[in-house]
Amino acid sequence: MQIVKKSEAEYYTGNGYYGYDYPTVDPDINFAVISISTRSPEAGYQVNRGCKELLYIIKGSGNLYKKDSNDVLSFTEGDVIFIDKDELYAFDGNFEAAVPCTPAWTSEQHEYVEE
Repeated sequence: MQIVKKSEAEYYTGNGYYGYDYPTVDPDINFAVISISTRSPEAGYQVNRGCKELLYIIKGSGNLYKKDSNDVLSFTEGDVIFIDKDELYAFDGNFEAAVPCTPAWTSEQHEYVEE
């Protein structure tokens, strides 16, 4: 069992987004809270090669785009989004989400992909 205090979380920021990564001792799962206020990534798509993401939308709304699909998936507060590993996706909107990943997310397995 482990409790991770917000004061232990690692803050990060970028162009139109910020978040808190909560460190855990378990390589099978981790947790973050993210806030996005623009398109992410700014151009192209992103992909996780090693983990699955589950997003619970705490507040706000937005759209999810999957590469090679014309579908625009709209979401709002209270919705849950599942993103499987190797799915290329992008967000836009203004929202905050709680995000557990399994196995634990790492920057080494995360990629940005041009259109």
